[in-house]
Amino acid sequence: MSAPTLNPPADRPGLWGWDRVRLEAWFVARGEPAYRARQVLSWLHRRGVGDVDAMTDLGRAGRAGLAASFDTRRLLPDGVFRSADGTEKALFRLSGGAAVETVLIPEEGRTTLCVSSQAGCPIDCAFCATAAQGFQRNLEAHEIVAQVRWAIDRVGREGLTNVVFMGMGEPLANYRAVASVCRLLLDPVAYGLSRRRITVSTSGLVPQMRRLADELDVALAVSLHAAHDALRERLVPLNRVHPLAEILAACRYYLARRPDRHVLVEYTLLDGVNDGTDEARALVRLLRGLAVKVNLIPFNPFPGSAFRRPADARVAAFQDVLTRAGVFTRLRRTRGDDIAAACGQLAGEVRDRRKHAPGAEIPCSSHRAA
Repeated sequence: MSAPTLNPPADRPGLWGWDRVRLEAWFVARGEPAYRARQVLSWLHRRGVGDVDAMTDLGRAGRAGLAASFDTRRLLPDGVFRSADGTEKALFRLSGGAAVETVLIPEEGRTTLCVSSQAGCPIDCAFCATAAQGFQRNLEAHEIVAQVRWAIDRVGREGLTNVVFMGMGEPLANYRAVASVCRLLLDPVAYGLSRRRITVSTSGLVPQMRRLADELDVALAVSLHAAHDALRERLVPLNRVHPLAEILAACRYYLARRPDRHVLVEYTLLDGVNDGTDEARALVRLLRGLAVKVNLIPFNPFPGSAFRRPADARVAAFQDVLTRAGVFTRLRRTRGDDIAAACGQLAGEVRDRRKHAPGAEIPCSSHRAA
């Protein structure tokens, strides 16, 4: 495998992460037509060509400007691990010493890429391996796109059907970079994925949930894991800033803005903690009147965790309460646990345990001026 290419220098942003709006503005500011952006996006994302000299329809001046202003190198994985069930996990080593993981999950009729948006995670959920690593920094948009490019290298453009922002980190704490990547995924000049094939997950950053509803037509997933504030505060400390009532109000706002959508509710089942039938009935009451689909996730253990995976009978009983109440419920099948690639197991390598105020959007260096 080729050696990984690390982040571009601070004065030269990574071109792979620029969406059409930003690139059009860059060309117009240089006195060139906006359509040059479409040409560049096609070279990069449709054809996979990052060599500016090969973009012959731009003209000599346009190519020179791009080469001087941007870094077009692509971040490559430092290692790839394959599970017995076909799941693949790639490790991307970043500048600054951190590394993140992304997971490619083949299923019948679809292939899903689970991307990371941060090195570590500042939310500190009690049952998550990523949180146990601490937090180092946001990913640049081009670093997220690199994960998509790797998946396309593995399965081809038509083979990659779904992208979910459910890997390492809280996507909405890195809103601007994640939004740029979503726009590239949706843009027919770039990746042209269906709006129903892109899902952004959050632990409950309410202001950014509302912003997402206003700005991007993508699917929203909300990690609840509890139906009462007291328990959720133990499991997801962010709940002290944005309690359940605020999160549900933000879900209603999203559904009002996107009336043809559902909200995907993610609920990790922890043995003896939140997996009883009383908790299931409380969840039914909490979600009543909302257009939701519930994704039940039996806990995937990782070294040092204080939680256990519930018995299959408890999982089935919990699901039965929801199903009988008319709540669409799906049990997420564990994939890739033999390579620590299952939900909640991604850890990567994080060398910094900085803390940030819960609920704040963390500054993202990828949006400096070009």
